[in-house]
Amino acid sequence: MLAGYLCTMSAIAIKIINQSDNPLPTYATLGSSGMDIRAMLTEQKAIRPMERMLIPTGLFIEIPIGYEAQIRPRSGLALKQGLTCLNTPGTIDSDYRGEIKIILINLSEEEQVIQPGDRIAQMVIQKVEHVVLVEVQSLEETKRNNGGFGHTGII
Repeated sequence: MLAGYLCTMSAIAIKIINQSDNPLPTYATLGSSGMDIRAMLTEQKAIRPMERMLIPTGLFIEIPIGYEAQIRPRSGLALKQGLTCLNTPGTIDSDYRGEIKIILINLSEEEQVIQPGDRIAQMVIQKVEHVVLVEVQSLEETKRNNGGFGHTGII
């Protein structure tokens, strides 16, 4: 049902090579922003507390110019196991053709195990605007002006 619905929506086509035995990334629900990405492992991998690990996916994509893929953590994995993605959101540029790999970190106090095929991250496709930077000597003042972190208060 989801695939049929997406065909009626305004959607861009993205070429993908899947060298894993896992299904292609998919949207879990009609309202999902991200597609779940799975680990391409031949055996389980244990991640110790505060350890980082690069997990292969077996996926290669061709993103159209003007778009990027963002790799983001899965909230359930972060809450239940303390596993999250570093460099979040990770950006995959339109001219990158290498394998998508996910940088996971274990923020829990216990070793966590990733099984082959586990959903480890989500991928969101976003439009990207290119800008022209114009160097000037001053900027327009605002009420906030140069107020930094927490400048607008707690409440």
